[in-house]
Amino acid sequence: MRNVILAAAALSVFALPAAAQVVQPGGPTYYGTLGYSQLDHSDGDLGAVTGRLGAKFNPYFGVEGEGSIGVKDDDFTVAGAKGKIKHDYDLAAYAVGTLPVTPNFELFARGGYGTTRIKGELAGFESKADGESWNYGVGANYYFDTQNGLRGDWTRRDFTDDGGEVDVYSVNYVRRF
Repeated sequence: MRNVILAAAALSVFALPAAAQVVQPGGPTYYGTLGYSQLDHSDGDLGAVTGRLGAKFNPYFGVEGEGSIGVKDDDFTVAGAKGKIKHDYDLAAYAVGTLPVTPNFELFARGGYGTTRIKGELAGFESKADGESWNYGVGANYYFDTQNGLRGDWTRRDFTDDGGEVDVYSVNYVRRF
């Protein structure tokens, strides 16, 4: 009986450091990302530089803000007249749920709300369209070390004013602070 108690005590000493790793001491951790986003819509494919700032309150839940500026336009022709669709900007805020798979790899899902501005030009005329959207998506982070990594994600923007849906694919550099 004494050997069973000693064995249980010894096992608990080894399990204690593993349990301590799950707790995130010292409050939230912060991160930033910078990368490229491809916006796929039936009216055109656009590209943007995307930046994010986020906070993880524990290993499983956090929030992030996102902003993008258009860098790739889509040209089109209607009845011989040349036109262009431009992504001006977008801003969004998300709640993020994370599933740590290994110390260097994690999966996440996110949901939030955003706004997007698109510009269109045709035969010398210009118009702007603003759209509000409910956004949701999934992705993964892979960290090379404790601070640097890569992020890949997909996000669907479901516009509230019957503006349709846009799928956004993004690849980013991640930096933990």
